[in-house]
Amino acid sequence: MAKPLSKTVVVAYGRSAVAKSGKKGALRNLHPIDMGGLVLKGVMEKIPKLDPALVEDVILGCAIPEAKQGLNPARLVAARAGLPYTACGLTVDRFCSSSLQAVALAAWQIEAGQADCIVAGGIESMTALPMTLDRSGDMDPWLLEHDPAQYISNGETAENVAEKYNVTREEMDRLALESHRKAAAAQDAGYFDEQIIPLPGVDAEGNEIVFDKDQGIRRDTTLEKMASMKPCFRENGRVTAATSSQTSDGAAFLVLMSRDKAAEMGIRPLASFLGFCVGGLDPAYMGLGPIYAAPKVLEYTGLTMDDMDVIELNEAFAAQVSPCIKGAGHGSRQGQPQRRRHGPGPPPGCYRRGAELQGHLGAAPHRRQVCYGYHVYRRRHGRGRDLQGGLIPAGQGDCRRVQTIMGIMSSSPSWRSTRSGSRTSRICTGRTASFR
Repeated sequence: MAKPLSKTVVVAYGRSAVAKSGKKGALRNLHPIDMGGLVLKGVMEKIPKLDPALVEDVILGCAIPEAKQGLNPARLVAARAGLPYTACGLTVDRFCSSSLQAVALAAWQIEAGQADCIVAGGIESMTALPMTLDRSGDMDPWLLEHDPAQYISNGETAENVAEKYNVTREEMDRLALESHRKAAAAQDAGYFDEQIIPLPGVDAEGNEIVFDKDQGIRRDTTLEKMASMKPCFRENGRVTAATSSQTSDGAAFLVLMSRDKAAEMGIRPLASFLGFCVGGLDPAYMGLGPIYAAPKVLEYTGLTMDDMDVIELNEAFAAQVSPCIKGAGHGSRQGQPQRRRHGPGPPPGCYRRGAELQGHLGAAPHRRQVCYGYHVYRRRHGRGRDLQGGLIPAGQGDCRRVQTIMGIMSSSPSWRSTRSGSRTSRICTGRTASFR
């Protein structure tokens, strides 16, 4: 058994609110580099004790690093954030796990003693580069003939999973409804506020706004509305738009440091990074990736599902949830805040784990996820362990283990305390915004 990582800590995190992509999206007029740069700038402002000149590299996850997101966006985002030219840039593409992979690469460098401070995260503007782009001319003819599942659409993989595991339309609809309700309740309670770096956005009419609330949470949806929707990937299929994640725009970042350097500078760690693993499977069943990755990272770190305080499953489709929960071995756990996000959908490169990262964002879904994991510790426990898992197109999955080692960030805004059972929850109550 390998040993878990021990030298890498997270000292700051933050994300944008997740915007819908396209003509109704709040970030539709914001260039992806501006989006990432302003979020990173806001994250750096959370740690005034850290000299930006100490940031040695910016590792950025992006699922489609082309066009406006091309030309090594990591370096461009670093410049837009105001980091000095000494901060280098590396762009990573592992589709929906791009930002999580960025965090892992940063942690491995620090663990090896090759760096003391690295920023990792993700951006994705699905407005600028929608998934509907025709890429048929880019596909390899040999693979199309001999292994066509390498190019299968994500929606088709969801239909395959639903069929294989007999996941019913009603089961998926109920899961999606539950996800929206939980997201709305968390937003109303202010649980996301501390994670979010406000950005300049526009409303549906094009008026300028401060964008700091996730779009896409459908508060008024019902099972009846969902049942009326037609399948969108296969005739007579089970997967609808209601049980698929929306396309989104967003960004998220973490600042990672060596434990010794953070202590030397008097910077309080928020979490330690223990491990990251990937697992491969038949691309036709892409959504089952966490079943293969979770056991590997648990073995790597010498832990079990029962050691986890938070379990996050970041899925693009409701179809995969039940099979993954059962297959990964945490279906019987009770009491832990097992988070199965499905409502406000992430951008692929930010996959909410690139900073929630990579909460639904870097490739963006993972972007928001990391932020969420750290935040829920502080809100509910102060200390804890988080297992994060997600799917990756082309038949891959990833899982990461993080553990909080400090409850409250030294540069936190004003807090109020509320009681929840025997635990104290801290909810951020103050925020200011400026865009430069």
